[in-house]
Order: sequence, then C-alpha cells, then structure tokens
Amino acid sequence: MGVIVVANTKGGVGKSTLASNLAGYLARQGRRVMLGDTDAQQSARQWLEQRPEGLPAIEGWEAEGDKLRSPKGAQHLVLDTPAGLHGKPLEQAVAVARHILVPLQPSPFDAQASLPFVRQLEKLAGKRSQPPRIGLVVMRNKEGTQSSQQVQTFLATAGLSPVAVLRDTQNYIHLAARGLTLWDVAPSRVERDLEQWQPLLEWLNLN
Repeated sequence: MGVIVVANTKGGVGKSTLASNLAGYLARQGRRVMLGDTDAQQSARQWLEQRPEGLPAIEGWEAEGDKLRSPKGAQHLVLDTPAGLHGKPLEQAVAVARHILVPLQPSPFDAQASLPFVRQLEKLAGKRSQPPRIGLVVMRNKEGTQSSQQVQTFLATAGLSPVAVLRDTQNYIHLAARGLTLWDVAPSRVERDLEQWQPLLEWLNLN
C-alpha cells in the first residue's frame, strides 16, 4: 500500500487541503483510499463527514492509540498530521511513508521555518533501507508577487525545489466547505488548478 504523509511542524500551511484533494484524486481514479487524520483538530475527519453521498468513496482511518500502523485493505493511505509533529510520532510517520509532502506558505519566513523540519525528515528518511521521497508544495501562491519570488530563491539557495506550486484561490475553500475536491466538480470550473496539480501527481507516480 502506498502511504503519503502530509506534514509540517507549522500550522495553517494547507496540510488538510492538500491531503483531502489528494485523496479525492485517488478516489476519482477508482482506487480504494483512506484519509487518516492524526491532528487534534480533526479537520480531515470533519471534511469527510460533510462529503456528499454518491461521490467516489474516501474511507476514514484513525491511529490505534499512540501506534501508527498502515491499515490493511486500502491501496492508498493519505495521512494528515498535526502541527508540531516531532519525536516518536514523526519517526512513525516517516517509517510508514512512501512519499512525504511538506506544504508551506509562499513566505520567506515560512520557508525558513520549514527548512529545519525538511532537514530532519531527510535525516530520518536516510535511516531507512528504502527511504521515502520528500517533496515540497507551495500553497496559496500569489503569482508574480515579490514574496513568491523570494520563496523560490530561498529554496533554490537551500538546494530545494518545490514539486508543485498551487495558487491562492477561493476554489479550495468553497469546495472544502461542502466536502468536495477539485475532482468532484466540472473540470472547466477548476481548469487552472487541475493544471497546477499535474507536476505533483507525476512526482507521486499517480498519473
């Protein structure tokens, strides 16, 4: 089973948005997918509860106590994690992951704050015989702004490059309020956003 962990120690960077839409894509492809939520706010679980009947199914999943084990029966598990993830929970997440996505805001301060976490992920991943791939995703990007350009420059200086850059749009907010994803509405309504997801899906080998 492919486990995709969405993680960043910072809060409010778009983890749940990224995780829910990724689960929505997998479900639309006819794959059996579970959306796990280890965040105390349970944003992903609450989103699932609002998902209308008749759409491609996304199953919920909860960790068993303080142990994180891959559930049986699903092709994919997308795991939404809490802010401040560290210690044993972080080690367990890295241990089960095939891919780790680190969403961050298009701000040099956010990028700087996220860099130590990325380096920690790289260190933990290096201990595995088959290390997970780690990819950065810039969320809520305002194209053409100085802040957006500064983030790209900072990441390049650190030897990093985002696997995808997703624009700042109300589409994600409006869809999330109804338990929907980009793949649950007419493509013409979200055409630009679907295009921006293609590099990420290719990086995940999901296309």
